Amino acid sequence: MNIILFEEQDLGKALPRRDERTIHLLKVLHKKAGDPFDAGVLGGNRGTGIIEKINLDGSILYSLNLDEAPPPRPPLRLAVGFPRPIQLRRLLRDLSNLGVEAVDLMGTELGDKSYRDTKLLSDGGAQAALIEGAVQSRDTRIPSLSVYTSLEEWLAEKPWAKSEHPTQSSPETVSGPGAAGLRPLLVAADNVRPGGSMARLSLGRRAAVLAIGPERGWSDGERDRLEAAGFLRLSMGERALRTETACVAAAILALEKIGELG
Repeated sequence: MNIILFEEQDLGKALPRRDERTIHLLKVLHKKAGDPFDAGVLGGNRGTGIIEKINLDGSILYSLNLDEAPPPRPPLRLAVGFPRPIQLRRLLRDLSNLGVEAVDLMGTELGDKSYRDTKLLSDGGAQAALIEGAVQSRDTRIPSLSVYTSLEEWLAEKPWAKSEHPTQSSPETVSGPGAAGLRPLLVAADNVRPGGSMARLSLGRRAAVLAIGPERGWSDGERDRLEAAGFLRLSMGERALRTETACVAAAILALEKIGELG
């Protein structure tokens, strides 16, 4: 843990002995009463905590001085066809770690329908993975997470138009394959008959929306619908990538293109 993260309902309460945050502070960091630690509130500020007392039962009393705003999350939204549940946990952690603003999970025509039944979305596992990624990057905010039954529903809903950084608010020129005049940056990663390469795009914008297919990729009908919605279908090379690898690679490429890695 690079920051000890509290939720609003935690504040004012002792950290229990078996809480993973207590274990990290005492067993990993070897903190003692009076020692400071990096702290933050989920969705709020970050700053410094002080261990005020270690109780006889092993719980911790602490105080917080949180006077620093969290780092801004890049205006990057990523939608992905449901991956395997074991991949999903890692994927959510890594995308949160990269600072992605929003993650949309959607059913797709070639995706395995059983993957949509993952308990991660109902047992708190998804939230825990997002928090783990944020803690690693010393952030207090996590990506919003939404679920859509199909690509069609996602395209019709256009969640990127309602986000904190709506892509449509900065319709600057895109220079690259398939671009024509002023348009938002909407990209669908696809190695089947792509219109060009993500690596060759030259972008003058601060927001991006990425769509990544499931393990078996997009159907031809989905490709048509993505193009009709204004998405550029671009490749990331000739190799067929695992879903989680494709998502992380596409996110890093997009972050570089919109100037977030400078």
